[in-house]
Amino acid sequence: MIRRVGHAPRADRNYTLRPGAYAILPIQGRVLLTAQISDVVDIQLPGGGIDPGESTVQALHREVMEETGWRISAPRRLGAFRRFVFMPEYGIWAEKLCHIYDARPVRQLSAPSEPDHETRVMTPKDAVKSVGNDGDRLFLKRYFS
Repeated sequence: MIRRVGHAPRADRNYTLRPGAYAILPIQGRVLLTAQISDVVDIQLPGGGIDPGESTVQALHREVMEETGWRISAPRRLGAFRRFVFMPEYGIWAEKLCHIYDARPVRQLSAPSEPDHETRVMTPKDAVKSVGNDGDRLFLKRYFS
């Protein structure tokens, strides 16, 4: 059974399954994150949705590059969690199935190519306090404890 974090699904909503891959990226005693900038700043583990025909690890590499500009190596799966949310960018209610990895940041090749994203590097303690969802927080706490 994959752990649910956040709100329980609502009976009056139809949810679309949206699997994704996300990474904890330790770098020199800190952690590399992404910030999605809109009306508010949402600090997140880098990652995102798995496209049709794409493996989880392929999606992880692509999403980390898009959101941070960094190449990564040696991804290792840590686990997964589910959360039920509205995704305004797609106009859907989604069951997000979030596969969490750790990986080694190798080199930054560019600025993030994903619109409205910035790279952030924080201490583990600050990262745990700053991330915008309970699933990311759960895995960061486990990883750095």
